[in-house]
Amino acid sequence: MARPLPRPEWSKARKTRHVRKIMRLVENLPKGEVAYYQDEMDAHLNPKIGRDWMLPGKQKGVVTPGKNKKRYVYGALAIDGSDLVWTTSLRKNSDGFIAFLARLRAANPKARRIHLVLDNYIIHKSKKTQRALAKYGDVFELHFLPPYSPDHNKIERLWRDLHANVTRNHRCRTISSLMDRVRYWLRRERDRRRARIPAQRRRAA
Repeated sequence: MARPLPRPEWSKARKTRHVRKIMRLVENLPKGEVAYYQDEMDAHLNPKIGRDWMLPGKQKGVVTPGKNKKRYVYGALAIDGSDLVWTTSLRKNSDGFIAFLARLRAANPKARRIHLVLDNYIIHKSKKTQRALAKYGDVFELHFLPPYSPDHNKIERLWRDLHANVTRNHRCRTISSLMDRVRYWLRRERDRRRARIPAQRRRAA
């Protein structure tokens, strides 16, 4: 399927240089520092309809609950794919992002610095977020991708897998049951990644 794309704000050359600069930094960190791709995902009680497995000549039906409800997942995927950290929230705002930062810090208590590769969404740059980051000193360092660069944020691929396996065409009647499935999938994906890559590569020190 084709996808809509906004008109580029940056030239291709400028975008490439900026992304390469970020990746050189986060892929060659000194001991004691860790790096993650970061992003948010929306989960809707009214399912997004999409491709699915069906018998020939049969079309799958999905009964929608009617009134939509939303929940949000804040996530971070280690640059080398070895770890996954997330929180869920009723809202997508600065408070939710700040709470997620606290969770990420708790998951990396010995890290001297935590690098985040992320988009330019307003909650990542708000005054409230800046004040919260200042309280951590220099623990967090944010690296903003060029505008409209989802292909350079690998956690976007994880969200696509989550939608394909959990939220697309789902038949959950309540938002709580949907989020139970989302959390189960995330836990299983985290454990799969941790089992695949040795533990010493998941932590800074």
